[in-house]
Amino acid sequence: MMKFFRMKPFAILLATATVALPADFFTGQAARLVIGQETFTAQGSSLNSNTLGGVGGVAYANNMLFVTDSNRVGAGPINHRVLIYRNVASDITLPVSAEVPQTPQKPCPACRGTASVVLGQTDFSVNELKLIPTNASMRQPNSVATDGVRLVVSDTDNNRVLIWNSIPSQNNQPADLVLGQDSFTTNRVVNPPTASSLRGPQGAWIQGNRLMVADTSNNRVLIWNTFPTRNNQAADVVLGAPDFTTRVELDLVVTRIDPKADNLLNPVSVTSDGQRVFVSDLGFNRVLIWNTIPTQNARAADLVLGQPDFTSAVANNSPRLCPASGKDAAGADLFPRLCAATIEFPRFALSDGKRLFVADGGNDRILVYNDLPLQNGQKADTILGQVSESTNRSSDNAFPLLRAATDQLRTPMSLAFDGTNLYVADPFNRRVMVFSTHDQRVPYTAVRNAASLDVFATGTIGLSGTIRENDQITISVTKSGNKNDYVYKIAKSDTVSTLLSNLVALINAKPDPYVTASIIPDLSTLLMTAREGGEGGNTVEIATSTSPADATIVLTTGGAFLTGGQDAARVAPGSIISLLGDNLSEVVAAAPDGAENLPTELGNVQLYLDGKLAPLFLVSPSRINAQIPWEFFDRNSVSAYVRIRHSDGRITTTMPVAVQIISENPGLFAIEGTDPRVGIVQHFSSRATGTVSVDGSVKANDVATVLIEDREYAYTVKDTDSLADVRDALIRLINQDEKVEAFAAGVFTRIRLRARVPGEAGNGIPYSTKTNDTAQVILTATTPNLCCANTEGATVTVANPALPGQTIVVYGTGLGRLKESFSQNLAVTGAVYRGPILNEPSAFVSSLAGGKTANVLYAALRPGSIGLYEIHLELNSDLPTNSATQLTIAQDVYVSNVITFPLRNPTEVVVEPAAP
Repeated sequence: MMKFFRMKPFAILLATATVALPADFFTGQAARLVIGQETFTAQGSSLNSNTLGGVGGVAYANNMLFVTDSNRVGAGPINHRVLIYRNVASDITLPVSAEVPQTPQKPCPACRGTASVVLGQTDFSVNELKLIPTNASMRQPNSVATDGVRLVVSDTDNNRVLIWNSIPSQNNQPADLVLGQDSFTTNRVVNPPTASSLRGPQGAWIQGNRLMVADTSNNRVLIWNTFPTRNNQAADVVLGAPDFTTRVELDLVVTRIDPKADNLLNPVSVTSDGQRVFVSDLGFNRVLIWNTIPTQNARAADLVLGQPDFTSAVANNSPRLCPASGKDAAGADLFPRLCAATIEFPRFALSDGKRLFVADGGNDRILVYNDLPLQNGQKADTILGQVSESTNRSSDNAFPLLRAATDQLRTPMSLAFDGTNLYVADPFNRRVMVFSTHDQRVPYTAVRNAASLDVFATGTIGLSGTIRENDQITISVTKSGNKNDYVYKIAKSDTVSTLLSNLVALINAKPDPYVTASIIPDLSTLLMTAREGGEGGNTVEIATSTSPADATIVLTTGGAFLTGGQDAARVAPGSIISLLGDNLSEVVAAAPDGAENLPTELGNVQLYLDGKLAPLFLVSPSRINAQIPWEFFDRNSVSAYVRIRHSDGRITTTMPVAVQIISENPGLFAIEGTDPRVGIVQHFSSRATGTVSVDGSVKANDVATVLIEDREYAYTVKDTDSLADVRDALIRLINQDEKVEAFAAGVFTRIRLRARVPGEAGNGIPYSTKTNDTAQVILTATTPNLCCANTEGATVTVANPALPGQTIVVYGTGLGRLKESFSQNLAVTGAVYRGPILNEPSAFVSSLAGGKTANVLYAALRPGSIGLYEIHLELNSDLPTNSATQLTIAQDVYVSNVITFPLRNPTEVVVEPAAP
């Protein structure tokens, strides 16, 4: 069945030659790597050298990474320590263009980093809090700074800054100097402050021979013009206060401090690029920039971000900074909650002299300015941690399970940059995220179920009554309060066919921004399909009306809203996926037919999922088909990117995208085209079939009987029997019949009946069931007769349609892991499944066909295939003729894409609306 997801060979496409552009960050991209967790989404809390808790500070220099494993925002666990990682370039980040080493025992090669030194604790397994400080202890260290030679830690709750004159090489190595205290054993608060005192410092920075400290609770920043050489050394410059002994206090009458260019409220970080100074002024929801390093006290800032001016302090000040998003009923402008210019509770600002990065903590994102801002309130160019400038999924209750996703952050605390990789402390997710520059963009929902690709909401409008000249029809399509009316006056020459065609032409002519219209001719019905894939289409409202009041034409909607829109970008372990984009490959290349194992490279292209090479079915310039590893059931989001080796020797990578992993999200394979697409649907058997369902409960001496014509096959239930035992006993008895054979269905306790002879001769054999009057076992014949013999495996077409009561076969992917561990162990990522034919997914499968329940007789991973499920469905016996009968399968709340197939009911008479 590999042809279903290899794509039809349409030509060998060559990628258009493009000019190589510098690697960059892209809005919505996922992190490439994660430090501190076994998977991106694990949120483990163990105390060891590989696992992080509620991280607060991060710094990078000289191929070393430093992390403070605590914070002041309530993210746990608080580990009161600093971790040092050495050899970062070779052991953690690797070049972005490099191949990621593959280790079978490592389920997430992108999850990296083992610390070599711990400070603040005696070893990696200890988390001791000392109330009386020492020269080695820490109490909620919040930030770390380094120049690659020296190390500085803001030991926040001890009201001090610790300094090591050389990078520590031993666990729990004591500091050489302390600032803010007379000695290592005190942690007192001095009020009023002095030039040497500190109160809850949360930020530190080394710039050349200068030291800068954000003295947070004193609402000021201190600068030492030469690096301190003695304990409790006094600072040389203060920002945010007129002098060293003044502490800017809240006005207790109005409970505020009025923002100005020369004051601060809870500054939590200070950094410099060697020329400028950047301060995250948390309390005023802004970042202040000094264009030169201040040498005088209370010098005013030159630029402000997050506010339109120095006297504003509103969190997400969108009315002053964002374009209007619309008008209210009174005509007044409406504004988004946030945009690329707004800031809420900034935690860190960092520049390499060209770019500026801002940790916009309250908005759970990083703002990236590609060039240093020149205007107050300037908007950022790129957003990391969110998919757009106006969204915050991390704090949205609608996305509770996505908060640890590979493209999301929760209150990012600090930043470090090595020229390619941006390290982000993500405290509530207990990790350091590594965002890297990449060469090309792909849609942030690029990865999706290869069968469904997108799941569109649909609705119907049925036509009945009598066609009468000059009657008027109105169809209204509404979304988010925006309504479009389509009015048609019936002409004298109209028939049912022309009326439907004219309505479709009217709706599609504009075209309507929310739906497309098509015809289901057998049912005299319009099919309305949302233009927007996914759950957004479910908000499209459809209404109809006619006039005058005595109009004889009748329009009936299938519901007030379109329904069935689902997110195909959520995929299950083992799924066949498609990654969609541009310039993904220079050639079209496919895995060999009959391959027992899929390659992990095709056409010089590789796909990495959490750093793990994905098995590939096909690569092309616009699509890559691959398999999600079965073992990814232990995470809810993975990072996916493509590595491309070009014919000219270049290696490029796409930006990583987050792929949401859920237990199941089925998709059905269909022929390419406009949704709802024609499904790949086959006739099940060349012999007529029927089904008996065995339900209820077991009671000794119950008699269960199946009749084939007038031949009875009765079984007396034993007290040790299960329903499966009753089914199997009846199967053995029925297999003695001269006309019919029996076998177990793949799901439930059902008996499948099949004529012994092929073709028409087997159709119409009657079968029925009965039990004794007090029996607790229940037998149900789903149809009165065996029916619908056809050519086994033949495609259902208009010329060879399905029939009511017939068993059909469809193919899908994304149904998740198998129920039995034995069978699942035989489902190996990238390898042909060689397990038992009777297997079933962990989650129950149901189906609707033509709006009625279709009996799921078999849903199993198909032996001889990779990631492909085969589903057998027994259609309802009362389905009407419909050349586009709609079919879906579902597991739990997850419904597949709609596919269609032709069905003919030979017993019905089609009645159309009367013509005049």
